[in-house]
Amino acid sequence: MECLLSEGGFPLSLTTDPATATDALRDGVLASVQEALGDMIVDSLVKPGDDIWARVRTESWKEAAARMRGLGFSYFDFLSAIDWLPSPFGRGEDDPTEPAPVRDSTIRRGYTGGDTRLQLLARLVDPTTSIGINLKADVPDDNAHIESWTSVYAGANWHEREAWEMFGITFDGHPDLRHIYLPTDFEGFPLRKDFPLLARIVKPWPGIVDVEPMPGGEQDESAQDGDAQ
Repeated sequence: MECLLSEGGFPLSLTTDPATATDALRDGVLASVQEALGDMIVDSLVKPGDDIWARVRTESWKEAAARMRGLGFSYFDFLSAIDWLPSPFGRGEDDPTEPAPVRDSTIRRGYTGGDTRLQLLARLVDPTTSIGINLKADVPDDNAHIESWTSVYAGANWHEREAWEMFGITFDGHPDLRHIYLPTDFEGFPLRKDFPLLARIVKPWPGIVDVEPMPGGEQDESAQDGDAQ
């Protein structure tokens, strides 16, 4: 076994087989998090030399943040949402003159899994080690509410407003949920996969049909020949 450094300069113990790689530092961080959060954690993962993920129970979202801060994760990086639903409209780049391809509508969630279509993802960092962790939580499909982090991390304010506006997730206890980008009378949530992008439906995606010739291309040369005649 040899001891190497990860890209961030932290100890990374690797065996000669990458499939059995270990990351002693991140394993230790996750162990501390698991001890502090206990049964709040549903699932977790360390990707050696890369990052840490932990999914916590929906009802424990705010308490988990408070305990993470107590562990030294005082730097709030970002918070956003994920909609794992495959788009029922397909890709905007599909050629409308061709039959729609058959698509798999199975919901496949990322690291640490999940039980709902919508999830929250937030990243916290310990400034003393520069090690971060990605916290995830399921958002109920039938009642998209979850506790706000604003009383724990003030920086979560605008991030939660954006997730509320774009995904329709209500953050209970947030002091000022209001629009950032959209008109106040806007209906729907544009970053949900089932929100129809009418511009793509009414007019095909321009990348398919409006291909401009490169300078010096065949069309340019033929035009120049015509001008010469």
